[in-house]
Amino acid sequence: MEKVFGERFRELREEKGMSQRAIAEIFGVSQMTILRWESGGETDFTMLAKICKFFGVTSDYLIGLSDDL
Repeated sequence: MEKVFGERFRELREEKGMSQRAIAEIFGVSQMTILRWESGGETDFTMLAKICKFFGVTSDYLIGLSDDL
């Protein structure tokens, strides 16, 4: 699941044309955290909810349980 999350997070970020630094500022985390997420790292439920809301996708999509946005 972590790999799917990282790949989908990166794809969504790139679709918005945003750098890792810019997205890190939005979520109040370091650029290293974004790099870890995109490399297969995990995040907590609170941050997952914020990410889903920002990108307008479901958590099931982001973690790979569904291909429906």
